[in-house]
Amino acid sequence: MKVLVTGGAGFIGSNFVHYWLEHHPEDDVINFDALTYAGNLENLRDIEGNPNYHFVEGDITNAQTVNNVMEGVDVVVHFAAETHVDRSILGPGVFLKTNIIGTQVLMDAALKAKVKRFHHISTDEVFGSLELGSSEKFNEETAYNPHSPYSASKAGSDHLVRAYGDTFGLPFTITNCSNNYGEYQFPEKLFGLAITNVIENKAVPVYGDGLNVRDWLYVQDHCSAIEAVLLAGKLGETYTVGGLKDDVSNLEVVKMILRIMGKNEDQIEFVQDRLGHDRRYAVDWSKINQELNWSPSVTFEEGLRKTIEWYQTHQEWWTPLKKQAQGFFEQNYKKV
Repeated sequence: MKVLVTGGAGFIGSNFVHYWLEHHPEDDVINFDALTYAGNLENLRDIEGNPNYHFVEGDITNAQTVNNVMEGVDVVVHFAAETHVDRSILGPGVFLKTNIIGTQVLMDAALKAKVKRFHHISTDEVFGSLELGSSEKFNEETAYNPHSPYSASKAGSDHLVRAYGDTFGLPFTITNCSNNYGEYQFPEKLFGLAITNVIENKAVPVYGDGLNVRDWLYVQDHCSAIEAVLLAGKLGETYTVGGLKDDVSNLEVVKMILRIMGKNEDQIEFVQDRLGHDRRYAVDWSKINQELNWSPSVTFEEGLRKTIEWYQTHQEWWTPLKKQAQGFFEQNYKKV
């Protein structure tokens, strides 16, 4: 089978490329990535010599390039997207271009190439926000109510994928996943930033009061969920994918990181809250569990320990990335 992975040099995409080649060594995997700030070929240096792995640099909004790379492809796994809420607030335009127009260009090419499945990676953020302390969770039937330019652009791409299925017969599936964490995550997101700041003996920024809640999904478990959908998921279906059963606040996450790393809580620094900051996300992943027999393989603390160990042993990977992003950190994390 020939698998096209868009955004395969990014955090989740590169983990998926590794995962798929390890578990399906007979398949050919094409990694199509524009190598923006979040795309990093160092993530894939160890598989460069694999004859079943191929990298093509390109922009998903360029129809000619996309048509060329789509030739002979059986399955598309579409990760390529602008994904950081904070950056979408600073500059929404590129999010709309990449996440909506780019998805449309890919689907046009997929239809021409008669791919067997177009799998679209989306987010739980399209559903909006839940009340703190409630028992409500997002599921496949939850109405869309995005609150940031990022989540609105992903909501738009989700609707477009379904429209292409209804109008043109695109054989699609969609997963709406919760916040991922793990190896190769660009160190501007909560986990990477907190862990690397602790290593550097710097303050760990926490937005607002820190009580915002997210569902956390270890990236390897996300990869196995996508695999389950690709192998047995019903075409035209959506699956919500999460990693937790109980709520954990961002402040609790940071405190857990500090505890595991043997530090005390005086490294926490509360910073100005994000504009339009969603209060709570929680994901009901019972459908993918019941229909495809998928469930997370690690507890939250197990996944967190694996992630901390990885950052501790890969300082040469994240140190230059943090230097490149220094201007963003200074602009975005302002003390209260």
